[in-house]
Amino acid sequence: MSYHRKICMTFLCLLILAAFAVPPLASAQEPDERDVLFQVSTIDALLQSVYDGILSFADLKEHGDFGIGTFDGLDGELIALDGEYYQARSDGLAYPVDEAMTTPFSTVTFFEPDLEWSLNSTANSTEFFGALDALIPSSNLFYAIRMEGEFPYVKTRSYPRQSRPYRPLAELNQSVYEHRLVRGAIVGFYAPAFVKGVNVPGYHLHFITEDRTAGGHVLDFSQNGTEVQLDITSGFAMVLPTSGEFGGLDLTRDLGETLEEIEK
Repeated sequence: MSYHRKICMTFLCLLILAAFAVPPLASAQEPDERDVLFQVSTIDALLQSVYDGILSFADLKEHGDFGIGTFDGLDGELIALDGEYYQARSDGLAYPVDEAMTTPFSTVTFFEPDLEWSLNSTANSTEFFGALDALIPSSNLFYAIRMEGEFPYVKTRSYPRQSRPYRPLAELNQSVYEHRLVRGAIVGFYAPAFVKGVNVPGYHLHFITEDRTAGGHVLDFSQNGTEVQLDITSGFAMVLPTSGEFGGLDLTRDLGETLEEIEK
């Protein structure tokens, strides 16, 4: 056999071995069943007053031990951490969640960190987000975010329970609280820009104190070298309301400016 023929035969054998050694692309990219971001309804529906709960927290817990959201009637902020669910009400205090309660909007996953960093001190949330933007592998993925430690400053808010007729989120009064030199956990998600209208593009975080007695939606915070854990979340699933006002909403409207105003 000629030298060149031997080379060709060897190359062909390597190709055949490679074909059997590498799993199909579709299987390699299939997300693990625990590596899925599970969402109830959409953020634009919440902005347009869809506050009635559609899924019980008993059912929501089947989809995640970590997450954020809100409650039937917009009654406070959800913080889920290590499988324990808490409700931060408009009095600024946190309460264990009754599994029979329901949610109109929530996002949960099973938290299993893929990345960890100890960041330099940041004076506010804008600086923190900029530092994290420079570290995440891609802005086109979902990330669950967890930080625990002592925070020099955390500013939180919660909404009081609403009664019908519901008013749009931007028209509601919120209770705002400032925590200084407080130990606790900041948890939440980063969502890519292409989910605009479905979830909150960028960062959406909630806070709960170490003793699990107070918390809320994070409006601003500072941190001194807190360790940050990220869980890269490649799957996405969502359940939508099948009754009530949701079916008649105009979800083609651009509510980005309204959302940004509310989030900050």
